[in-house]
Amino acid sequence: MKRKGHGRSGPETVAAPDKPWHQLTYEELCRTLIAGPQGLNGREAEARLARMGPNALREAEAVPLWRRLLAQFTDFMILVLLAATAISAFLGEMADAVTILLIVVMNAVLGFVQEYRAEQSLEALKKLTAPEATVLRDGREQRLAAHTLVPGDVVLLEAGDRVPADMRLLEVHDLEIDESPLTGESLPVCKQPEPIETAGVGIGDMDNMAFSGTSVTRGRGRGLVVATGMQTEMGRIAHLIESVGDDMTPLQRRLDELGKILVVLCLAICLVVVFIGLYQGEPVYRMVLTGVSLAVAAIPEGLPAIVTIVLAIGVQRMIRSRAIVRKLPAVETLGCATAICSDKTGTLTQNQMTVRQVWVSGERVDVSGQGIEPVGEFFAERHDLAAGAEGAGSRIAGAAAVTGGATRTGPSSGVGSATTGTGWSDLDDLFRAALLCNNARLTGGETTSTGKNIPFWGSRKKSDGEAPAKDWRLTGDPTEGALLVLAAKGGFLHQDVEAEFVRVEELPFDSDRKRMTVIVRDGKGQMMALVKGAPETVLSRCAFVRWNGAEAPLDDERRRRIVDENERMANEALRVLALACRPLPAGMAVEKLQEIAEEDLTFLGLAGMMDPPRPGVRQAVARCSQAGIRTIMITGDHPVTALAVARELGISNRSDEVLTGACLDELDDKQLEEKAPRVAVYARVSPAHKLRIVRALKSRGHVVAMTGDGVNDAPAVKEADIGVAMGKAGTDVTKEASSMVLSDDNFVTIVTAVEQGRAIYDNIRKFIRYLLSCNAGEVLVMFLASLLALPLPLLPVQLLWVNLVTDGLPAMALGVDTPDPDVMGRPPRHPKERILAGGLGRNILIWGTYCGLATLAVFAWGIYLGDLPLARTMAFCTLTFFQLFYVFDCRSDRYSIFELGWFTNPSLVGAVTLSALMQLAVVYLPPLQRIFQTVPLEPTHWLVVLFFSGGWLLLAGLRHFVLRPFSQRGGGRALYGQ
Repeated sequence: MKRKGHGRSGPETVAAPDKPWHQLTYEELCRTLIAGPQGLNGREAEARLARMGPNALREAEAVPLWRRLLAQFTDFMILVLLAATAISAFLGEMADAVTILLIVVMNAVLGFVQEYRAEQSLEALKKLTAPEATVLRDGREQRLAAHTLVPGDVVLLEAGDRVPADMRLLEVHDLEIDESPLTGESLPVCKQPEPIETAGVGIGDMDNMAFSGTSVTRGRGRGLVVATGMQTEMGRIAHLIESVGDDMTPLQRRLDELGKILVVLCLAICLVVVFIGLYQGEPVYRMVLTGVSLAVAAIPEGLPAIVTIVLAIGVQRMIRSRAIVRKLPAVETLGCATAICSDKTGTLTQNQMTVRQVWVSGERVDVSGQGIEPVGEFFAERHDLAAGAEGAGSRIAGAAAVTGGATRTGPSSGVGSATTGTGWSDLDDLFRAALLCNNARLTGGETTSTGKNIPFWGSRKKSDGEAPAKDWRLTGDPTEGALLVLAAKGGFLHQDVEAEFVRVEELPFDSDRKRMTVIVRDGKGQMMALVKGAPETVLSRCAFVRWNGAEAPLDDERRRRIVDENERMANEALRVLALACRPLPAGMAVEKLQEIAEEDLTFLGLAGMMDPPRPGVRQAVARCSQAGIRTIMITGDHPVTALAVARELGISNRSDEVLTGACLDELDDKQLEEKAPRVAVYARVSPAHKLRIVRALKSRGHVVAMTGDGVNDAPAVKEADIGVAMGKAGTDVTKEASSMVLSDDNFVTIVTAVEQGRAIYDNIRKFIRYLLSCNAGEVLVMFLASLLALPLPLLPVQLLWVNLVTDGLPAMALGVDTPDPDVMGRPPRHPKERILAGGLGRNILIWGTYCGLATLAVFAWGIYLGDLPLARTMAFCTLTFFQLFYVFDCRSDRYSIFELGWFTNPSLVGAVTLSALMQLAVVYLPPLQRIFQTVPLEPTHWLVVLFFSGGWLLLAGLRHFVLRPFSQRGGGRALYGQ
């Protein structure tokens, strides 16, 4: 963490320290930073800001809008079409040239607009909060924008603040900081101001430092800024991100490969046709025009535009599902993911400590509810916990709903009152201690009929149609917050309890004492000491225990039961706190009370808490498993905690599937590649470890998705095939590294993205089958006509009309078709699967051949009648209406349109109807007849056209019925363990 010199400040220079910041004494800090306890003056701060730059992470250079637009024209197929435009213009066919150019420009504009909108959405997310800091400038406190901070500034920290820069702490008062965005640790770190003698300590052990991007959960402090911007620990991780490149997504690779093959093939066919024509003595002008027409027919110029449109529609659907896609093909890439690597804290879990179990009076009580919303119930093991309850597993209901000025009335199900039921009496004492021996604050509430916003406390079920309470906010230590919520679920009103008891003294928690004690006085003058802390510490000071509503001696048997219960909770990855109390004599001096407050305590019970999983995550993990996708947890937390969460979520039940960072350090890259596919949980890992894990999975052929919110996730998010950042809790660094941002921070949305991605890829295959079959038919009819020395069956303007209008509208509607019912019931497709795999190429060849032969047969019949304009018009209509019928068959490889239903995709029905009407207009409206050189068709002509263009649908339905057992595409397969 050494810094280079900061340059000259007036006559002085900020020198680089000769040892790390955490080792420096106060005097060494002030000397190195040329600063003092009153901070910098305004002029000096401005000079340093001008010299060192703003306190902000370096962002990628913005790409100019004109360059973004030009980038849309770099696709290989687009370049070939631009060449066709130039040739058509050179030959004087301006209508053809303008039409082709219109297609190209439309595709470019669509891609440009979508990318721009995605970036604007992300910018809006980043501007939701403008961080500020309390700074000492010119000897007084000021609220300044965090980006104006410079080394040497003195910053004041309080509970709820975000640390604005890397700081060396000078003074602390019960200061605790949540460093989970940086280290992945769920629990806050207690801070102290003294130098640390050891040089090579990790970030998590630098308890005299506060790092940029972390949050103060408790207490207050004062520190000297030692690093800003890219020099912070956040900045170092941002440097890691810059070293990771941007790869093409699987869809981009497949489409690029397909486009090049089609272009080479069509150019080869064009050359063959041109040479044949020249050999037969045809004019050069006519053969060049024929070659251009064939190129236009062969190249699916609508493909890039429709792919862009379908992906854009998928992006809009994801936005409605609270996901912002920053890179257009990202949804599809997630759809072919074989592994989702997810951070635990804040992604799979809520990053909110919650009490899950309490132990009182010798009995275990489970506590329901999620997060910091004070709604839940208590479930006892046996009936003797609460008077009047019957049967094992009885429910202890919480208090009734609280209205303005209401108080707790006790259990609502007849299991005893707040004072008479033995179980509730013991729980009441525990709740009271948890609430009073606490410095956290929970704010939020509901609006009553009076319109006044009041606190809502208590435990209750939501009634039907009731909106949940919103905007609950916890200020202070998450562990204390969990106890506060527990008391609220038990029906204890914060304002009522604090009105009844006045705090007289506090003995704060520290790492040596491992406990906190408060002394309170009630309205009658009775003094009481309330203690919470590590179970072994609190238990060693207890002589009594609350047991069935009375105080009993803490004998060896009861002490053993408490120790056993503590060990059981700890083995289930619960963080356990013990609570105790004792009455104190009235009238005694506070100093004397402090001496006896923690002696001969009465043990009240244990509270086991953990950072609970997000609602719906277990179901999301199960759906991913059903879809052949493994969810892999990668966290900086303890392996026992990580495995417990993994068990609860269904990620893993086996300890041999857990790998720690220390074990990773012992493996070389080859060994990690062998082991990675079989590991489900990684614990105690660093950002560098996460990068190695993602790279190891990718080297085994996996398509890897990485979700995360903290800065420590950003390098791996960037390295993954698709990175998914959290919009609310996620840092700017992680969002910038990601391909997709979840604005609701909900892991469940990942499953929606997987399903949407698979559906989009299926739909892309559907319209590729449609477009290429039709284009193959067009090429074949033109090619065979040239070989047979027939006139051109279709004019270039007719080919462009087919490709732009009658191809385009149904293809777009096909691209937004509904997902197959089994889209999440099949394994991921192989990441190297070709776009034409699974029988797609065979279908294109079969139906393209039929289309070409049918169109040529109708054209030949028209020539036989001796009318070339009639023959071309009939061929034109046969080709068009074949495509309009064929699009319905392209909806599924397994089911015919008679089984799916004609109207199950309303967009497609509308597109086909509109295209048919437009085709009829071209045939019958005189102005369009002159442009497209068509003639009106009689009913007998239409019978021939419709027979050849649509009669095959009956045979296609029979084919689906016969071949359905063999039509399951086998391209996808799971890759684990390979």
